Amino acid sequence: MDGGGDRPAGLVRYGQAGGRWVLLAAVLGSALAFVDATVVNLALPRIGAELGAGAAALQWTVNGYSLSLASLILLGGSLGDRLGRRRIFVAGVVAFAGASLLCGLAPGIGTLIAARIAQGVGGALLTPGALAILETSFHPGDRARAIGAWSGLGGVAGALGPFLGGWLLQLASWRLVFLVNLPLAAVVVAVALRHVPESRDPRAAGTLDLAGSAAAVVGLAGLTYGLTAWPGHASAIPAAALALGVAGLLGFVLAERSSRHPLLPLELFRSRAFTAANLFTFAVYASLGGVFFLLVLELQVVAGFEPLAAGTALLPVTILMLLLSARAGALAERIGPRGPMTVGPLACAAGLLLLARIGPQAPYASAVLPGVLALGLGLALTVAPLTATALGAVDERHAGIASGVNNAVARAAGLLAVAALPAAAGLRAGTLTDPSALAPVYRTAMRLCAGLLVAGAAIALAAIPSRAAWRRRPARAGTSSGDAGAPSPARFHCAVAGPPLHPRPGARSAAAAR
Repeated sequence: MDGGGDRPAGLVRYGQAGGRWVLLAAVLGSALAFVDATVVNLALPRIGAELGAGAAALQWTVNGYSLSLASLILLGGSLGDRLGRRRIFVAGVVAFAGASLLCGLAPGIGTLIAARIAQGVGGALLTPGALAILETSFHPGDRARAIGAWSGLGGVAGALGPFLGGWLLQLASWRLVFLVNLPLAAVVVAVALRHVPESRDPRAAGTLDLAGSAAAVVGLAGLTYGLTAWPGHASAIPAAALALGVAGLLGFVLAERSSRHPLLPLELFRSRAFTAANLFTFAVYASLGGVFFLLVLELQVVAGFEPLAAGTALLPVTILMLLLSARAGALAERIGPRGPMTVGPLACAAGLLLLARIGPQAPYASAVLPGVLALGLGLALTVAPLTATALGAVDERHAGIASGVNNAVARAAGLLAVAALPAAAGLRAGTLTDPSALAPVYRTAMRLCAGLLVAGAAIALAAIPSRAAWRRRPARAGTSSGDAGAPSPARFHCAVAGPPLHPRPGARSAAAAR
């Protein structure tokens, strides 16, 4: 996307009116998808009580969104390159808003789950487009500042989102958590149509990898349904769904091998570091998916926290990532990513073992805060080096797709964890809104999630580049050997839902601007 005819004719400048409008559209659009994903977890106890939803239905309330987002996010980026990034971004925001309206008015849990799936489709269209719009709309000398501002403001939105969600839950109803998206989406659409220049990539292939996309949807849907349904069915249905899921993922690999324009070029996995980074991502983000699903439930259902208190309980995680992610990225550049990516997950695992102690009437300062601080420090140490490794392991021309793959792997890991973890932790009957059923499941689940983090640390120790290997990696095109590191956006704060997306090729100019 860098250079050539894919750029709009008039590039905007940071600090001028045009640049501020473009940044506003990108920040608010990204915040819609990110904040909604985190706040809905907070609303699950109220949703379960009002709609009579059991454990599987609450899992699908989360996973319906994650399924469509994880399986279609690569296709969303490709559509933007071909059909116009602003067009697809706006279409995603409109779809997200329409689905949010349906969520807010849902008369039953089935309608809510269907609407959440539609929300994920909108998220898959708008999420890749926000950062790509910044990369293609700003003057080369301003792109790094614009992306940095987008990242920082996204972190602020991430910190405020649970606070706003908790306040809405206590003030009125869980339905407002979804309906509040409508005015924000209207602002994004109005600003984008008036102020964001259109851009597309004339070098993008004319055909889309629809077969690969369909296989990914079938594979993830089959695995998710099978894992979620397993505790409640004494029939062959879950086994058949799991078999269908495995067949779908195998079909995805075959489709990518045979496609002339694959969503996922399999050649990326010839890099040992890239393969290791994605195995590490799967282990770490599977753990995080389980933690952020069950922790807010435990705080409300078992510990007796009000929604606002439960929503702000994890605020230190976001603050620590905002303050320390850039320093962690710089540290990884100096000493290599292996050390931070080994120590970080171990710190997170220690935090989860502390959080496993939460019980009835647990005080925040002694029972919750120490574990939250350890989790936040571990994540701050982990995420930036992980993104740098995933991007630094491939040629610059593949930086965008490598980032997209790493983000999709993280989201798929969280999706499968939410599906499998309650059963793996011993949930056989009862609901996740029953304190007597949830408490033992939560304790076991936190230990299982800690084990996944230890497995991630072991992967990093065994396969992530050491300091010497990191310094020997080839320089990227357009850089000297001394600044051949990962593109600068890898150091920015990002959401815990997945590693940060990177704009598709344009990293060179952004890095140079810094």
